[in-house]
Amino acid sequence: MILQALNELYDRLSRDAKYEVSPPGFSLQKVVFRVVLKPDGVLHSIEDARVKDQKGKLIPRQLRVPGQPKPSGSGLNPGFLWDTSQYLLGYKPEDDKPERTAAAFAAFRKRHLDLEQEIACPSFSAVCRFLEHWEPANASEWPVLNEVGPGYGVFQVLGQQSYVHQEPAIETWWLKQHAGGGGAEQGQCLVTGKVGPVARLQYKIKKIGSQGESQLVSFNDPAYESYGKEQSFNAPISEEAAFRYATALNALTDGPQSYKHRFTLGEATVMFWTGEPTNTEDIFAQFATGGFSSPAATEAQDEDVRQKIELFLKALRKGREAYGELDSKADQTPFYLLGLTGQARGRIGVRFFYRDTLSTLLDNLRQHYADIGMVRQYGENAKHPDPEFPALWQILDETCPRDSKDKPMRDQLPPVLEGPLLRAVITGAQYPTGLFSAVMRRIHADREVNYVRACVIAGYLRRNLKQEVSMGLDTERKDPAYRLGRLFAVLEMVQQKAIEGINATIRDRFYSAASATPGAVFPRLLRTYQHHLARLEGGTRVYFERLAQEILAPVKEFPAHLSLPEQGLFALGYYHQAKDLWTSKADKEQQKGE
Repeated sequence: MILQALNELYDRLSRDAKYEVSPPGFSLQKVVFRVVLKPDGVLHSIEDARVKDQKGKLIPRQLRVPGQPKPSGSGLNPGFLWDTSQYLLGYKPEDDKPERTAAAFAAFRKRHLDLEQEIACPSFSAVCRFLEHWEPANASEWPVLNEVGPGYGVFQVLGQQSYVHQEPAIETWWLKQHAGGGGAEQGQCLVTGKVGPVARLQYKIKKIGSQGESQLVSFNDPAYESYGKEQSFNAPISEEAAFRYATALNALTDGPQSYKHRFTLGEATVMFWTGEPTNTEDIFAQFATGGFSSPAATEAQDEDVRQKIELFLKALRKGREAYGELDSKADQTPFYLLGLTGQARGRIGVRFFYRDTLSTLLDNLRQHYADIGMVRQYGENAKHPDPEFPALWQILDETCPRDSKDKPMRDQLPPVLEGPLLRAVITGAQYPTGLFSAVMRRIHADREVNYVRACVIAGYLRRNLKQEVSMGLDTERKDPAYRLGRLFAVLEMVQQKAIEGINATIRDRFYSAASATPGAVFPRLLRTYQHHLARLEGGTRVYFERLAQEILAPVKEFPAHLSLPEQGLFALGYYHQAKDLWTSKADKEQQKGE
């Protein structure tokens, strides 16, 4: 399913010039220098081929070159009219293996000289004359080779706008070689069903995890082989299909349009695309990373992007009546989500793969945000308002411990949590119990119930346990756990008003014990509360005394223990009551109107 979907995606991307997708037999490579030759092959100069980005920084030039990225560990494997300075010039900055560099240049030179008569092109002959007479020791005279950094070089003949490998005669010759098929044997492709040359090795995929270029499909140990089939012949994929799926996937992970297809979720690199170009595809990755959680966050965007964002948010708020404004064929257009992780030994692991229609995606997104809906701790007028639509990474951050600067330690994210969470959001399945448990552990450790944590608790209780949970304070709810959470917030507020500038409140000292074993803690807290209450002025004292009595009225006795879901209700009661106590009357009226 994955390879078939990527194989189909190649056709769509190849028709869109913005993706710069290469035809079969070619690939996009990062070129940093060019060797400029006179027509007779004499060296004219070695120049910096990099270009400036929008910020004025020099970055490699993306060029279409013959052939594919070379697999690591493949021995001497010279490119065709492009390669590193080690192959092109026999030079490598700070070279610790000069013998290998000399062998690489010799292999590069031999490959091209052997093909000169067959290609019969003046520009190619100029390259051959250069390679015949070039002395690698002279490369140190060109400091540009040390300045450009790692990357590839190409050849250019003085006075010509194009590079040598772009000559029509050379490209035609190369395409004929590629059309002949490089497979060692014929077989039926598992992706297309067609019989043709089978790829012995699969192409590399860029920027997945920290392993550099990796393979999505590979067999490198006899234990994985069967029926005498070695390497990729064990799962035959044609040369053409292997090129197409790898090229399409690389366009999503490392192409010029990858910013709108790729985002990170925990340890997973997630790719998103649709069956045809859509507005949702253009901004979904930005939405998934919290890039426009509020209108203020979109001010820097251009008008076209802002309009797409507004239509997407309208679809989430209004439902199906607004889907057509976002994408007219939302009911028929498929979407794809592919989660990959980098593995050891140059492998790629598949975390998840989902396919459905855009309308189903929007339905499930709306249901997700309805399930985790919660009154915001800090509204739109706050300096740092809480997001209306919390991003998945913001949810995952609440499962991580904090460092000394109160930043989430993402390297301690509970393992394999991002996939089940995304599955719950995208498909409407239950939220992972591990997410709820991890958030509850963080609340006990940090003694903090913030907006996003309250959203996670509410979502788990609503979707998984089918409980009714209000977005804001529910004064009619009789559950002892919820009531005791509200009472705890009141006791904390009374303490803060009684002792100005207090460094540590009862929340810092007693929250965990009060939410787990209220029977052992609340009698002591109520005794202390009476002392704090006595220090308040008349009107304030009467208000809090009545509020505490009202909260406690349905509670016949303090439970000895609260289960984990009940502790979640306790946290919501505390969050709701604390939010209500810290909200002014004017803000309450505004929220009521909203």
